[in-house]
Amino acid sequence: MSAGGTSGDGAASPAGPRGLAWLWALVAGAVLTQTALNLARPVTSYHLLALGASDVAVGLATAAYALLPLLGALWLGRVTDRAPSAVPVVAAGALVLAAGGAGLALARNVAGVVAASAVLGLGHLAFTIAGQAAIARRAAAARLDAGFGWFTAAYSVGQMLGPLLGGRLVAGGGGAAPEVTAAALWWSVGIAAAGVVPVLITPQARRRPPRPSANDAGPAVSRAGTPRAGAILARPGVRSAMGASLALLVVLDILTAFLPLVGERHGVGAGWVGVLLALRGAGSLVSRALLPVVRRRFSRELLLRIALLVSAAALAVVPSAVARPGLLPLAGAAMVVGGLTLGLGQPLTMSLISDAVPRSWRSTALAVRLMGNRLGQVVLPAAAGLVAAPLGPGAAVWCACGVLAVSGVERVVRDRRRP
Repeated sequence: MSAGGTSGDGAASPAGPRGLAWLWALVAGAVLTQTALNLARPVTSYHLLALGASDVAVGLATAAYALLPLLGALWLGRVTDRAPSAVPVVAAGALVLAAGGAGLALARNVAGVVAASAVLGLGHLAFTIAGQAAIARRAAAARLDAGFGWFTAAYSVGQMLGPLLGGRLVAGGGGAAPEVTAAALWWSVGIAAAGVVPVLITPQARRRPPRPSANDAGPAVSRAGTPRAGAILARPGVRSAMGASLALLVVLDILTAFLPLVGERHGVGAGWVGVLLALRGAGSLVSRALLPVVRRRFSRELLLRIALLVSAAALAVVPSAVARPGLLPLAGAAMVVGGLTLGLGQPLTMSLISDAVPRSWRSTALAVRLMGNRLGQVVLPAAAGLVAAPLGPGAAVWCACGVLAVSGVERVVRDRRRP
């Protein structure tokens, strides 16, 4: 097969640099947009502190980040499913991310921060849905783990670089003052806008084969020719994979939002908090880059159970280690271990859900997965903020670790019940 050829089912060949040009352009855009996002989100917590907000307000802003995506995920997935190319939606996502960052920089009260956080989340959703759709369309079944692994590895690069840059900007500006945090947030705007450039040179995603009409496909497909959410959720294994995906994502959100508060309460500066968050991102980058190799030795199910259970145990150590003088190295080691295992989880849930549905349903199925993620991101961070108010911000992290552990146990029990 030539470098630019296609496989028998019409998916793009993974062989050769030209055959992978679309993936590397997508990865480059993801690195830039996720660096911007992961700069903005922890700095948002410092911005709220500078405005005199409470732990509850931090939880509400974190929940607002997921609110518009929760309402728009399925619609965006269906739009992407019907479109001959995912490129316009990917580019729009990068620009909306930049707009959300600008809103955060300009906000001077909690309501403004909450509204801008919602816009930021919508931009992230559009970029993620369209990027995943491009991979699901082009990658052959045997290359799904590798494609999603590299895409999420780009997210890990952003999760590593963003907090480092944000922590340096806040610490270098003299601490959490409104003018300092706003200046840091303007950096996120420029980086997100730059993410449009590689995205626009991404070759067009292949056109999908004709979709069956609603009359031909029965109740599983809507009149618009897209699969219904209920039909997707009814596929074996989809709901369990969605639960695991939700748990893995929510712990990242809560760590990003509440670890700065833990640090502030115990005298650990923004620079060190940025280093801890970057270590988590670095661990995930390594595991995602190595995912194709690891998958040749171990099953998806085993790796997902490890991702859930080990990360729950490792990250539960972090708040206590940050709170005690001299234990920052332990916190750093726990973040690396948690990052390594967390990094495996998200690409595996993408592959599990993609394999569980027909190829023509994949964009919508991945959007349903993201809708479930956003539901968790609305409910759990707000609940974590309420828990943190009387018990301290470390309790919010422990709650997220508990959700991870419950999902891991569910998958162990589910696997043992299989005939």
